[in-house]
Amino acid sequence: MKLLVMKNLFKIPVDVSELRTEYQTENALGQIIRKKIRFFRPDHKFVRNESESEIHVSDLNVFIKGNQILKNVNLTIPDKKITCIIGPSGCGKTTLLKTFNRLTDSVEGVKITGKILVNGEDIIGSGAEITRLRRKMGLISQRPCPLPMSIFDNIAYGCRIHGIRNRRKLKLIVKHYLEAAGLWEEVKDRLRTPAVRLSIGQQQRLCLARSLAVEPQFILADEATSSLDPISSKIIEELFMKLKQNYSIIMVTHTLRQALRIADYVIFMYLGEIIETGNADQVFNHPQHELTKKYLSGAFS
Repeated sequence: MKLLVMKNLFKIPVDVSELRTEYQTENALGQIIRKKIRFFRPDHKFVRNESESEIHVSDLNVFIKGNQILKNVNLTIPDKKITCIIGPSGCGKTTLLKTFNRLTDSVEGVKITGKILVNGEDIIGSGAEITRLRRKMGLISQRPCPLPMSIFDNIAYGCRIHGIRNRRKLKLIVKHYLEAAGLWEEVKDRLRTPAVRLSIGQQQRLCLARSLAVEPQFILADEATSSLDPISSKIIEELFMKLKQNYSIIMVTHTLRQALRIADYVIFMYLGEIIETGNADQVFNHPQHELTKKYLSGAFS
């Protein structure tokens, strides 16, 4: 059977994620017949709508068992930038990150007030659809958490949940996002082996590919390189630098050197409050607040 497909089909910019083409074959009587076949354009999953994606936080307060963790947080996360949240341990960085996809819901005794608008929709309200929200938020945790299944099924898992069942389509998706995470060449011959056999650095890239496969708009990275060796950390940082062309990346980091290397926008937190925000050059080279100056100078950490 010969497929009659246009050259560079997957490179052509169109407004749909699937294209139709034809193939011809012979039936039992030797007659030429034409059939329609649907092709998935995996690169379309990197193409977002032209409208900007934005997270806007207003008067956000988070209490856990009566203790106030976040205090009157107001900020805007810029689109298609790497936003680094910095500050000393225990200042609320991870809690803030988890409010963006409502992972704080699972914490006992949590109470949240204020608003978090994701593309204009208040996700704190009782009417928010959590499954749809979390699909917009790819999450990379401090330690990689591969699912107890094969490398292939780790990537395909979320796609199947969202209704993609066609095996040919899933193969294209898996290959595409493993390539996007810089992992394809390392695992292409062992896709059916358990993901837990990968190195820690490879597992983290696998988790990144798994997050991308469900078409998020934002990537939430909670100290995503803290448990990795320097080479793996560099690979993840380089991937983020490429991915920011199509995603808003929000990264919690304890490493100032890392924020200096890759941040476009910086949020400095202290004791649950936002002390200073701004472009990386402004915050690092011309900080306005005395606390920011002390933190950057190493007076506390």
